[in-house]
Amino acid sequence: MERKTKIQAEEGQQDLTIIRTFDLPLELLFKAYTDPELLSQWMGTKVLKLDNKVHGAYQFETTDPQGNIVFRANGCIHEFVPEQRITRTFKMENTPFEVQLEFLEFEKVTDDTSKLSMHIVYRSIALRDQQLALPFAQGINMAHNRLQHILNPLK
Repeated sequence: MERKTKIQAEEGQQDLTIIRTFDLPLELLFKAYTDPELLSQWMGTKVLKLDNKVHGAYQFETTDPQGNIVFRANGCIHEFVPEQRITRTFKMENTPFEVQLEFLEFEKVTDDTSKLSMHIVYRSIALRDQQLALPFAQGINMAHNRLQHILNPLK
């Protein structure tokens, strides 16, 4: 299966860029990242907090069937421009990964398509490379495929 979500990571750099064009109008793509119900569906995690504003914050959590926490992430929102941009920090708890800085940009391509560009900056090249060594590219592509699938009926 073609990987529609593309990751650009230059050797020796401490950042990467994720790009995906969706068959969704811009408003719907942005809503997928800002509506707690939609976000929890395509990410497959609980949204414990999502305060979409400058100086807002968020927290996501996934548990196993026994209620044990297997994933928890949180961050602060530094910039929030509806249907254009979200700048935020991202920290996965209980992992060796330090906080990262994410710049999400939403762009209208046509009335029915839109593009998401995420520029992620890590504290070091080693941390970025450690993330890329995981099935990171496969995971984000699968999540974006779910986003497209879940939002298709809402077009």
